[in-house]
Amino acid sequence: MRFACENRGIETFTEATPDHGGQGLAPTPKELLLNAMMGCTAIDVVSILGKMRQDFSALEIDGEATQNDTHPIHFVEALLRFRVTGPVLPEKLIKAVDSSLTKYCGVNFTVSKSCTIRFLVILNGTEIHSGSASFTGP
Repeated sequence: MRFACENRGIETFTEATPDHGGQGLAPTPKELLLNAMMGCTAIDVVSILGKMRQDFSALEIDGEATQNDTHPIHFVEALLRFRVTGPVLPEKLIKAVDSSLTKYCGVNFTVSKSCTIRFLVILNGTEIHSGSASFTGP
């Protein structure tokens, strides 16, 4: 119940949970999806902050998702926590995160069709903003 996946010559692995035959050696597909949600928006936020000339020392995003109980079992709600440290103007960070989760992040756009995505923005240890992904795209 472990599978190799190859994209552009790069091999990654995914497997089932131990209760479904996995050995705990690779993330599950849903764990990879949550990672993709965090990775996609992180790329956006770093890019947008760079264009705004906002220097920061760290960006960490952690996430958790709640699933339904019936098949198909899927995410029904996710929470992404953006933790940024450094001399960033709060309004610029808020704009970067909001832009990612309303306009740019294709992974979160796709997931938002079946899952509520909430987020918190924490700057230098202080929560400065919260919201829900609300895409205005196609």
